[in-house]
Amino acid sequence: MADAGGEVAGVALALLREGVWGLSLLAVEPGRQSQGLGRRLLDAALGYADGARGAIILSSTDPRAMRRYALAGFDLRPCVTAAGVVNRSLLPGGLRSRPGDAEADRELCAAASRAVRGAAHDRDVDATIEAGAQLLVHDDGGFALVREEGSPVLLAAERPAAAQDLLWSALAIAPPGGSVHIDFIAAGNDWAVQVALAAGLELSPEGPLFTRGDLGPMAPYLPSGTYL
Repeated sequence: MADAGGEVAGVALALLREGVWGLSLLAVEPGRQSQGLGRRLLDAALGYADGARGAIILSSTDPRAMRRYALAGFDLRPCVTAAGVVNRSLLPGGLRSRPGDAEADRELCAAASRAVRGAAHDRDVDATIEAGAQLLVHDDGGFALVREEGSPVLLAAERPAAAQDLLWSALAIAPPGGSVHIDFIAAGNDWAVQVALAAGLELSPEGPLFTRGDLGPMAPYLPSGTYL
């Protein structure tokens, strides 16, 4: 969105996947905040959600953003983040997650995404891998996209046991002494809290997850900040 002088004052980016809408980005220049631009950008982005059966927003902790999303009819789900150095002596043995192949494991990944949020990620998986993430899959139904330092970007699974295996396998990628973070652990995903604490990570508050409409259970699930 540009101002009267043609300067870009704010931007919103939304995605639509199999009837599920997600707000990937909403930002307003600091000097132009509290002038109604964020609300106008959100309204425009929500117009893209017309006809969508479900919608997802990952929020910052900015009170203005949370107010805006709540007033737009979204339900709030509290979140925490976990961060720190993985205690590698506590990594469990017998993990079953394996390196995945984006093409060969496409349907496995799509089924896990549909189970937790009602829509596949599909090309978002490809884009994340192209940006440098590693794909892990679990043959009981689930996948994780992991940064090279062991932090999960996105994780979806059909069962908590598979999700925990995937998360432990992601943390195992972390080099000795390296710091990791697990973002947007939303209410209902205590399986991830259990792994984080067992690995020696510390919890802290995180911006909430907002949802609206017909979605899956949103668990076992760690959403991506970009691809939801």
